[in-house]
Amino acid sequence: MNYQDISYEKQGAIALVKLNRPAAMNSVSETMMEELADLFPKLDDDNEIRVAVLTGEGQAFCAGADLKLLLDDIKEGARPAPNFWTRARDGFGAVTGFRKPLLVAINGVVCAGGLELAMAGDILLAAESAKLADAHANFGVFPGAGGAVVLSRKIPWNAANYLLFTGDFVDAHKMKEWGLLLDVIADDELMEHTMKMAKKIATKSPLALQRMKQMVKDGQDMPLDVALRAELNMLHLQTKSYDLQEGLSAFGEKRKPEFKGY
Repeated sequence: MNYQDISYEKQGAIALVKLNRPAAMNSVSETMMEELADLFPKLDDDNEIRVAVLTGEGQAFCAGADLKLLLDDIKEGARPAPNFWTRARDGFGAVTGFRKPLLVAINGVVCAGGLELAMAGDILLAAESAKLADAHANFGVFPGAGGAVVLSRKIPWNAANYLLFTGDFVDAHKMKEWGLLLDVIADDELMEHTMKMAKKIATKSPLALQRMKQMVKDGQDMPLDVALRAELNMLHLQTKSYDLQEGLSAFGEKRKPEFKGY
C-alpha cells in the first residue's frame, strides 16, 4: 500500500511513522486512519522491527479530526459521519493494539483525536513548544477514542475534567506535571532524543518487552492479587524462552546479549 497521509521509514529495528498532512496540521482523515490500520499490523508481523516511533510532519503532531471533511461527511448523509467513525475505529484500534513498544514524539499542537492517538503510545515525549488539549467540547463533539475514558486514567481526574470541560490548551510542562509526558525536550532535540531512546529499547529482548507491555495493560484492569499471579505466570513462560537463556548466558560471559524475540 502506498501511503499518502502518513509516511513510514524503517531505520534498522525502528519504525519511524509520521502523520503526513502538515498543511492541515496533520488532522485526522479517513485516508490516514485507513493507512494506520494497514501499517501497524504489518509492523507487528515484521520481526526486524522491535520498536516504533510516532510523530507529526511539520509544526504539529495532530490537530484531531479534520472538521472540514467531517462536515462534508455529515452533510452527505445527514447523520454522524459513519464512514469516518468506522475508519477511525480501525485506525485507532491498530495503534492501540500494537504489541511492540511505541514512543510518541509530540512535536507541536495536539488536541482532540490527536491527543487520543498520542495516548496510545507507551512513552510520550514532547517539544518545549508543544500545546496539548482535548478540545472536543469546543465543537460539540464527543470523544470516541479515549478522550473521556483514557485521559482520566493517565492524569489526575480533576485535570482530565478541566481539559474536557474547558477545551483549553496547556503547555507541555503542565502535562508533564500531570504525568502524561515522560519528558519535555528542546524542539530541535526532540527527534534525536526520541530516536536515541528507541535505539536503546531496540537492544532489549523483543519477547520480554511485548510481554511487559501486555502485562502493564492487562494488570490495570485486574485486582492486585490476580495481576501478581498473572505476572508470575508470564515469568514462567519467559523462563522457557531463548531470550532469557541468552540474557543469562551473556551476563555470565560478560558480553552483550543477542536477543532473537522467541
